[in-house]
Amino acid sequence: MTDAPVNPLRSALFTDLYELTMAQAYLDEGLCAPAAFELFFRKLPDCRNYVLAAGLGDVLDYLEHLRFTDDDLDYLRRQELFDDALLAQLKSLRFTGDVDAVPEGTIVFPNEPLVRVVAPMIESQIVETLVLNQVHFQSVVASKAARVVTAAASRIVVDFGSRRAHGTDAALKVARASYLAGAVGTSNVLAGKVYDMPIFGTMAHSFVQVHDHEIDAFAAFAERYPETTLLVDTWDTLDGVRNVIRLSRRLGERFRVQAIRLDSGDMGELARQSRALLDEAGLTEVKIFASGGLDEYEVERLVASGAPTDAFGVGTRMVVSRDAPDLDMAYKLVEYAGTGRRKTSEGKESYPGRKQVFRTIDSGVMVGDVIALADEQLPGQPLLVPVMRGGKRLPAGNATLEQARETARRQIEALPPELRALPRAAAPYRVDISPALRRAAESIAGG
Repeated sequence: MTDAPVNPLRSALFTDLYELTMAQAYLDEGLCAPAAFELFFRKLPDCRNYVLAAGLGDVLDYLEHLRFTDDDLDYLRRQELFDDALLAQLKSLRFTGDVDAVPEGTIVFPNEPLVRVVAPMIESQIVETLVLNQVHFQSVVASKAARVVTAAASRIVVDFGSRRAHGTDAALKVARASYLAGAVGTSNVLAGKVYDMPIFGTMAHSFVQVHDHEIDAFAAFAERYPETTLLVDTWDTLDGVRNVIRLSRRLGERFRVQAIRLDSGDMGELARQSRALLDEAGLTEVKIFASGGLDEYEVERLVASGAPTDAFGVGTRMVVSRDAPDLDMAYKLVEYAGTGRRKTSEGKESYPGRKQVFRTIDSGVMVGDVIALADEQLPGQPLLVPVMRGGKRLPAGNATLEQARETARRQIEALPPELRALPRAAAPYRVDISPALRRAAESIAGG
């Protein structure tokens, strides 16, 4: 007998134990006033100039459905860590708080709040794990994917990473985050269904290998799927291209193959030789799709070399964000019972109070941000918007994936060129702290 699968986005137990032991201690002390927590990251990885925010939709889904089931409560009771008063409170617990956040697809920088949660102390505390989990991973992957899309310079990018993702949920979230960042779709069929996004895929090497002759494999597949992409590198890449040409002559006007796919070898040189063979045979409309070990650096190299590649399938290195797999992201208390709170430990300092970020844009280009107290009125565009009030979503919290994708496109276009480029910019994007926020921080010594 196998255990029934659990959907983490529907389980209140997707939290760290200390969230619940703190909840017990809060209840013991009567600490039940509203608390504000903010999610932010402290610094950029060395190989990043910006972060693309993603994952908010899953956070709001979780908050809307936050419940402890009877089975959950029985499990907690067996741990012998919690008294009946807390378990009774958890039984009736629903998220009743407010959430403000930057819309998905927004470019963000260190110390800028991505999400603010304001709710009674226990509610806002126990959701920490899920909020961090969803926003952190999806923002990491969206940022990586945005770089791949930028490197592709208007050529097609498709997510091919599901099979090497760190779990099934990760594979789905990568498909979504990469589409948000500008990829045109995914190879994952379930992601296509769940997120209503385009799916791509034709054949693998095994389909060719099961035939005695490559051209027979091509002919059989093209008969079933005439407008397909044929994988040409199972045995010898250029012989594979020649077999596509032979197939075109055999089929004549019935030949409708759209592309060939290169999956190994010197992609640039093979693309050039393949293009020459196809063009000489009159197959100028057949595109070249490259995959296999690609990331933004390899894509940029291919594009800069003039390799005639029309599309890229990017998998492992994007799905795990190999060069920057994590952010120093934190979810920290900034206010309790109306009073600002902060952390002052070395290297992990935080600013107190609810905050807003004001962004200045000049001639369509981002020039600087100011992190300020939420009630300040400063020049520029405020980035955080209300997405949930009283546990209920607001219209801004119901943005579609297509709307988030458009936000990301506009945001990336507004980046200064040196920040949009792949190398680390000589000077980071300017983020200032307002004088009022500095004074608020200085007034709280801690301890």
